[in-house]
Amino acid sequence: MSVGEAALAVIPSPTQGVWHLGPVPIRAYALCIIAGILVAAWLTERRYVQRGGKPGVINQIATWGVPFGIVGARLYHVATSWQPYFGPGGNPLKALYIWEGGMGVWGAIALGALGGWIGARRAGVALPPLADAAAPGILLGQGIGRLGNWFNNEVYGGPTDLPWALTIHQWDQSAGRAVLGPDGRPVVLGTFHPAFLYELLWTFAAAAVVIWADRRFRLGHGRAFGLYVVLYTLGRLWIEALRIDEANTVLGLRLNIWTSVIVCVVAAALTVWSARRHPGREDLRSASEPSCTPPPAAEASERTAAG
Repeated sequence: MSVGEAALAVIPSPTQGVWHLGPVPIRAYALCIIAGILVAAWLTERRYVQRGGKPGVINQIATWGVPFGIVGARLYHVATSWQPYFGPGGNPLKALYIWEGGMGVWGAIALGALGGWIGARRAGVALPPLADAAAPGILLGQGIGRLGNWFNNEVYGGPTDLPWALTIHQWDQSAGRAVLGPDGRPVVLGTFHPAFLYELLWTFAAAAVVIWADRRFRLGHGRAFGLYVVLYTLGRLWIEALRIDEANTVLGLRLNIWTSVIVCVVAAALTVWSARRHPGREDLRSASEPSCTPPPAAEASERTAAG
């Protein structure tokens, strides 16, 4: 392979992640997060209505779930990567600089679920069918949000010369752009595994599996959500192992790997427990029997709508 061909056999990374509209900064990271939230809300609304839920409920609940999820994502990141904020020479104020990146999906799920529960209580609906409807959309939203890491030249694995290697620049996080060398060109650190892309593809594939399994086995009572968590954590295990950015470790393993293992085991156990204790799927069309298996006529109607 010639030098020119080798240069083309890589995935380029942006050299700028922030643009200014007058005094207002437009950040690619934030736009990707917003796009992911919108896609997740759209698919969740569609799936919830197909399952017999009331139209418009998802938008009401999202006003609670989304802010809680964003706060939770930031809190998890700051708590598990506290040194830049509260360590020697750290700046505690930067813990609030969410636009510079740094979001933990585990915190987003935990506090997002809390916000969703509050919203569901206020709307007078049950949380498990909402979670089942939301599972594939959340996966798509996570994948779309990962594009923000591409714009920020972050979340990459070890060095590689594979055809899909990712070019990474030395990055000025505060300015939101690549550092320029003496020649005025962006400084390239090398080519690395695109861990962000691996996660994006994994979440998209997992979303397809959840949708298929939900239709095939009529998952209910939180089992579609449980499947989402299990699939995501399995993927996160090997993707996290590829990453070389600094992270706190426990017994030589990155903290996120331990979190993935624990969350995966708990989610799998709860999913099996749900299948044994609550077989079938909730009938959202029957307010008086919110947790019963739908009768044949309702089941046929729901399958037609889902198809």
